Amino acid sequence: MVQDDQAADLKESNMNNQLLEQVLEIAAAAGRAAMEHYGSDAPVEYKEDNSPLTLADKAAHFVIVNSLQVLDPWLPVLSEESDKDEIADRKSWHDFWVVDPLDGSKEFIKQSGQFTVNIARVQGDEPVLGVVYAPATGEYYYATRGDGAFAIRADGSVDEIIVSPADPPGLRIVASKDHAGPQVEALLERLDGAECVSMGSSLKFCLVAEGKADFYPRLVPTMEWD
Repeated sequence: MVQDDQAADLKESNMNNQLLEQVLEIAAAAGRAAMEHYGSDAPVEYKEDNSPLTLADKAAHFVIVNSLQVLDPWLPVLSEESDKDEIADRKSWHDFWVVDPLDGSKEFIKQSGQFTVNIARVQGDEPVLGVVYAPATGEYYYATRGDGAFAIRADGSVDEIIVSPADPPGLRIVASKDHAGPQVEALLERLDGAECVSMGSSLKFCLVAEGKADFYPRLVPTMEWD
C-alpha cells in the first residue's frame, strides 16, 4: 500500500513537472505580450470597481486563455478579465485554472516594474501548481504540490525558497501603497519596531515565500485570482 501511494505521488510529481514547464512558457509569452505596451501612452479603460484595464491586460489575457485551452480545451479558466457569467459558473468547477493576466496594472502604468503574470491550477479548493512571472525583471516564482517552492532568477539560476521564522521585535511587513488603507496603517502603528516594505502586485506574496518579508496584511476583500 505504501509503495502504491509512493508510485501515485511520483506519477503526480512527474505530471506536474511537465505541466509546470508548459505553464512557465505560457507566462513568459504573456509577459512578452504585456511588455509590448510598456511605457506606451495608449488610453486606459476603467472597470466598474474603478481598477484600470490596459491593452497589456487584454493582450496577456488573450495569450494565457488561448494557450491554456490548447493544453486542455475542457479545463475552464477563471481570469480577472473573465465575464460575469464565467465568474458565476466557477462555483461548480472542481478542476480549473485561475489567472491574473497582469497583476499590478497600476504599477504597470506607473512603470515601476512591480507587476506580474499569475497562473495557478486549482483542484477542489487546493492549488496544485502556481507560477508568478515578473516580466520587468525576468524572474519567476513557482511551486507544485508536494515539491516545494522555487525562484528562477534573471540569470537563469534556480533557488529553492522558504519562509523565514518570524521575529516579533523586527517583523518585516510588506504592503502596497495603493491598497494598504487605514486598517493596515493602524496595524503597523501597533507593531513597534516593525519594518514596512512597499511592494506592488503578487510580488508581496513572493517576498514572504522567499523569506524577505514576514507577512503581508490584506484586510479587505480579495478576489480569487489575487
